Amino acid sequence: MAVSTIVVLLVLALLAVYVITVYNGLVARRNRFKNAFAQIEVQLKRRYDLIPNLVETAKAYLKHERDTLEAVTAARNAALAGLKAVAAEPGNPQNMAQLGQAEGALSSAMGRLNVSMEAYPDLKASQNMQQLSEELTSTENKVSFARQAFNDTVMNYNSYKQSFPPVILAGLFGHGADASLLQFADSALIQEAPKVAF
Repeated sequence: MAVSTIVVLLVLALLAVYVITVYNGLVARRNRFKNAFAQIEVQLKRRYDLIPNLVETAKAYLKHERDTLEAVTAARNAALAGLKAVAAEPGNPQNMAQLGQAEGALSSAMGRLNVSMEAYPDLKASQNMQQLSEELTSTENKVSFARQAFNDTVMNYNSYKQSFPPVILAGLFGHGADASLLQFADSALIQEAPKVAF
């Protein structure tokens, strides 16, 4: 009887260690994708901070393009609100979709602004505008890399959570819903960063 008790206790101990390992794996993967989103947040905030400077620089030249400048500002504000919602709960599908749509609208407004600026060679030649253009392009690249890293960590989390046997324990540990990827409304944005040329 003592041997069977030892075997049962050993099996229970191994089961407990395995459950703890699964729990820790889920927590670690969730924390990784939250950290990856924090990197996106840093880059998007940087971009959102650059946009008002761009609009102010362009205002003097684009007096007749007021609607375009207002559209860029409104799209920037909507994207910033979407970012704040996602930052509160990274991976939430509804918030991620809202941010993706807001980013698509911002890219569209920035594209219209770029088209408007083409008609103003003095603006394109401005040193301040060239510097802003370089900073925005660099930031767009960083956003793309950060978004890819985030999506990779979300896929890793979801794959682990959906595999057997973690799928059995995930719901018990508060890991029920899958985390959502960050995809922009315009599928072309997923392929390449928006072009900002002045």
